Amino acid sequence: MKPIIGFTVSDDGVGFTAPNMTSFETLDSDFKADLGCRGVGRLLWLKAFDKVSVRSAYEDEEGKLRARQFRFSVAHEVEHDGNAGGFVRPGAVVSLDGFKKTFQQNAPKGVDAIAREIFEHCIWYFLRPGGAPVVTVTDDDESVSLADLMDEFVDSAMTASAIEVKGQKFDMLNLRLKATVRYSAPRLHWCAASRVVLEENLSGKVPGLHGRLADATSGEFVYACYLTSDFLDERVRSDRTAFDISDRIAGQPLVDDLSLDDIREAVFKEVAKILKDPLESAREQGKQRVHDFVTKRAPRYRPVLAKIEERGITVDPSVKDQDLELQLHRHLQKIESEAFVQGQEIFAEADADAEPAEDYTHRLAAYLATVSEINQSDLAAYVSRRRTVLDLLSRLIRADKGGKYSREDAIHSLIVPMRTESNDVAADGSNLWIIDERLAFHDYLASDKTLKSMPVTGSESTREPDIFATRLIDSPVLAAEGQKLPLPSIVVVEIKRPMRKDATEDKNPIQQCLDYVKRIRAGGVMTATGRPIPPTQDPPAFCYIVADLTEKMIERCEISDLRPTHDGLGYFGYNNAAKAYVEVMSFDGLVNAATERNRAFFDKLGLPT
Repeated sequence: MKPIIGFTVSDDGVGFTAPNMTSFETLDSDFKADLGCRGVGRLLWLKAFDKVSVRSAYEDEEGKLRARQFRFSVAHEVEHDGNAGGFVRPGAVVSLDGFKKTFQQNAPKGVDAIAREIFEHCIWYFLRPGGAPVVTVTDDDESVSLADLMDEFVDSAMTASAIEVKGQKFDMLNLRLKATVRYSAPRLHWCAASRVVLEENLSGKVPGLHGRLADATSGEFVYACYLTSDFLDERVRSDRTAFDISDRIAGQPLVDDLSLDDIREAVFKEVAKILKDPLESAREQGKQRVHDFVTKRAPRYRPVLAKIEERGITVDPSVKDQDLELQLHRHLQKIESEAFVQGQEIFAEADADAEPAEDYTHRLAAYLATVSEINQSDLAAYVSRRRTVLDLLSRLIRADKGGKYSREDAIHSLIVPMRTESNDVAADGSNLWIIDERLAFHDYLASDKTLKSMPVTGSESTREPDIFATRLIDSPVLAAEGQKLPLPSIVVVEIKRPMRKDATEDKNPIQQCLDYVKRIRAGGVMTATGRPIPPTQDPPAFCYIVADLTEKMIERCEISDLRPTHDGLGYFGYNNAAKAYVEVMSFDGLVNAATERNRAFFDKLGLPT
């Protein structure tokens, strides 16, 4: 389609009479304020076009036909260019030339598209009392009348209603519009002086009113309201961009004090009546959307869903999962904060010398029930997160379309962040439970760090085990000063790339783990806080190797005298020389084992396993 390089706008009005010409040459003219004109529109011409030329005919005071023409530009403003010819009646022709590229690229193309854009922007002119002039968009032999587009945009007959707010009357013109790019959300149009002054998105402001609505008679539609009143006409600002009305009146308002919030509240109540049936249907669909999302994707909200619904949550049935998650999370946060305040009040009352109020027992029971539901929600979130982590791990161990597998560092980072120590990782910041639930209770943890950099080893080696941990058996991490610490255990984990085939003599992960254990035992072992651990002969050691069972890996397991697991997805055994338990897990075996350990929790929440 050919690019648009300019427009010509012609009319059969009174033309550029002397008063009209004077007004055109005056910035911020209020000459036609009663018609809703702000006197700044012509400045937008020069924002989008390089030059503007005007030809016009008008009748002078004696009734004789006169003509004039002039150019309008940023550099020279208004330049008169003598008389214009070719007119037999009053009117004007405005030529907008040199359509600037940035606007040209984003402008609609074709007569139909341009006509629809103009109609959508000016629809109020076709709805207001007195209507709009006949407007036709033409290009060569194509022509579209804007008045003919009414049926294309308005879904059904318009309805009018009136409301009274503190003695002031407001008229509402209610439309059911066919959904378009511009009209995809319900809107309230505040009108004054024959113009739309403000547009307000009504999504979520009336329960059930979001995007599209539907009913049995007209199908899907988008609601729009045009609000008019003498009160608004009298208080619109001169530039027609706002009203001189307070948003809200603080304190106890007088009878004649009227705020935008007062008007807005009355409009919302009327909208709820007008759209009663489709809103009820939308609320039911929104409720079902929440229930389906909580059941299938976010079970953490199930224990508190009843309380969230009590708070009046209404959602768009077409809302995206992430947006719905945010809404539910905001409600949960409010419930938690309110429960905290309620608990403080109840405990303060219990500690007071005076007798508790009569409803104290009831309030205490309600508070404890809420706390229980919140705790269940937290547990559900934790279990749900485990399900998500296992899903991610399952994807990472699959080959992509090109037959390539993820690097080991991607899997490593999922299990525990790389190049970190205990103090760098939050208590729930790692997923070591995938390998062994006991790894969650460690005294010191290092991920992809050199042995030399670890305070617990005393080693000068620059080699890096994937994951290394010490754990204090049957003892808290922080022991009282002078108390003899029990033996620490040592855990070393090696993670290899899925389907990696380089488990050669020099890269035998089993031997690598055993070497790490030997170096750790040989060092001057200290706790993570720098306190010496009493000398010990042979701290128990556990070596985990996560690698697929390639032919070479199976050969290394058999040479190390490891036994296959019952499911054939791993090997295990005890190395007497190193006094270490060794377990080799394939990635499928790792996922399966972690899933089985958590299956009871997943089933309880209705999560797929």
